[in-house]
Amino acid sequence: MRVFVLLFNARTENEGIHTIQVGERNKVLMFESEDDATRFALMLEAQDFLSPTVEAIDSEEVKEFCQAADYDWELVQNDSALAIPPEINVEETDWKLESQEDVAEETLPRNQESQEKPELSDSELDSIRRKLEGLL
Repeated sequence: MRVFVLLFNARTENEGIHTIQVGERNKVLMFESEDDATRFALMLEAQDFLSPTVEAIDSEEVKEFCQAADYDWELVQNDSALAIPPEINVEETDWKLESQEDVAEETLPRNQESQEKPELSDSELDSIRRKLEGLL
């Protein structure tokens, strides 16, 4: 069965799934309806939480993940009452925003900087930056 879940940093190495805490347990919500999942994501944003991506996935994959991570899961059915996010969100997530990782890499002391060569030269980056700014 195809369900919809909320992911952060979707399709990256730093992907995280949205859970709600019930006591000491984490629970993944699986939505039957993409619209319900999208509404839930918008309500999270309205609470100043990070913006998740709604992704379709097989329910068995979610259940297997939950069993491996020792999480609970709940199926939010189409005809059920609208799911509402908790009023209080956790302060620290198990994953980082992609932009936070970039900042962490940029703030390394000079003697710890990466030895890799940049893929683009500074002039190429400046050119791309000017083009993007022109679009705004």
